Amino acid sequence: MGITSQVKHLPSEPAIRMFLRARGLEASGREVVHLEIGEPDFATPEHISVAAKKALDAGQTHYCDSQGVLELREAIADKVSRVRDVTVDSADVVVTPGLRPILFYGALMALDKGDEGIYFDPAFAAFPSVITFAGARAVPVPLRGENGFKLDLEALEAAITPRTRLLTLNWPHNPTGAVLDDSDFEAIADLAVGHDLMVLADETYEEIYYGAKPRSVIEFPRLRDRSIVMSGFSKTYRMTGWRLGYAILPPSLVDAFTRLIANSVSCSNTFVQYAAVDALRGPQDSIAEMVEEFRARRDTLVDGLNDIPGLTCHMPEGAFYAFPNVTGLGMDDTELADRLLEEAGVATLAGSVFGEQGRGYLRLAYTTSRENVLKALDRISNFVKGL
Repeated sequence: MGITSQVKHLPSEPAIRMFLRARGLEASGREVVHLEIGEPDFATPEHISVAAKKALDAGQTHYCDSQGVLELREAIADKVSRVRDVTVDSADVVVTPGLRPILFYGALMALDKGDEGIYFDPAFAAFPSVITFAGARAVPVPLRGENGFKLDLEALEAAITPRTRLLTLNWPHNPTGAVLDDSDFEAIADLAVGHDLMVLADETYEEIYYGAKPRSVIEFPRLRDRSIVMSGFSKTYRMTGWRLGYAILPPSLVDAFTRLIANSVSCSNTFVQYAAVDALRGPQDSIAEMVEEFRARRDTLVDGLNDIPGLTCHMPEGAFYAFPNVTGLGMDDTELADRLLEEAGVATLAGSVFGEQGRGYLRLAYTTSRENVLKALDRISNFVKGL
């Protein structure tokens, strides 16, 4: 008995694979510093957990509207309208169990067999995989380290063909920490309108930035009218295990998108949605505190990496990843990640798992304490000295 090629070729999650390998070493008595998982090490704020318990006690344990609990959709619309200085209606918000379903639903809505979808390389592996899963061709546009992984508009325009139907965006960017500026968004709008493209924009790291607040697709009317904009609660509110995300869509797409939810997962977890209302409407000070701690870790990690011979690392502007170039060590990035785990006790991800442009890099998530960041730097430095 066989399985379809679409399912056969779906990739596994490389960060989870590396995490499980590291846990195996820990089970044998080894100490490992974890820099492989993109998961904040801060606890979910207490008021959110309290709200979840109250929702459970109130009996919010049943099915709900596939589009999402109205109170949560209103809270999302209110927050985005306030923060982005736009008008968002709760009718245009759809709640999902995490952000991964939005990637799949967006690709399935935009792409038929033989179409093309564009993603930026290096990329979170789900982007090309959902394009391929929809039966389309995944077309990479390179983000090059020598110019700080900034958007190359000429390369983007050159990648568009008469078969292109979908453009995927992810800024602040995983794995490089790069962000887009206003001129980038305006140029993307020119191309999206000119070629009649749907845009699928992942903004899950929107609150984790270290300079000017990154702009959102939803702030640009020409893009908003043709975009599925997605964000969630995993990173901002440290709710990774709660599995809750949301999409803001043009009105014309809401019904079809909701039908995909109804036919795949029925609805998102009801009591978690009520907890998310408190996440949005309760105290927000813990976000800034978390980001300031990430900033300190970022500075320590990037400065330390640049002090190690053979490594160079640009300063990320958002998210919580450092993406150092390791070609100066004369070693394949996959071999380096393997050896750092086995010989130095530092779990990282090979840049090549993010695409061809990630080859020769490592991704290091500074989602662990400053003490552990310093310990990882010491171990990496000693490993490099021993080569």
